[in-house]
Amino acid sequence: MGRILAIDYGARRTGIAVSDPLRIIAGGLETVPTHTLMQWLRSYMATNEVDTIVVGKPVRMDGSPSESMALVEPFFRALLREFPAAKVVWHDERFTSVMAQRAIREAGVPKMKRRDKALVDKVSATIILQSYMESSQ
Repeated sequence: MGRILAIDYGARRTGIAVSDPLRIIAGGLETVPTHTLMQWLRSYMATNEVDTIVVGKPVRMDGSPSESMALVEPFFRALLREFPAAKVVWHDERFTSVMAQRAIREAGVPKMKRRDKALVDKVSATIILQSYMESSQ
């Protein structure tokens, strides 16, 4: 059984999280510049066994697509083409940035480090992954 990779796609930066091989623990992996994301994913997928890719689905409170869906949907389709052997799925990402900021604050991360948006993106991806793993049990 392969790992699960979660993606919190952003216009500038993308947070990435991955499960352990047994799919028990979600952990933040990396934040990469979005313009290099597909290249990064090709490299990672070539050297790691990943069979599921979870993409955060940007939706509004009422469940309708948010403005950023216009950026994320073409990326989602590109993943389907690029990694046909992987299961590529959407997962609701509502509140993940707020939850990530709260988790970082509660972890006692110094104020200057909390301003690091790359850290927030990576923690958001971890929350998306954890939520996906809990919902699919």
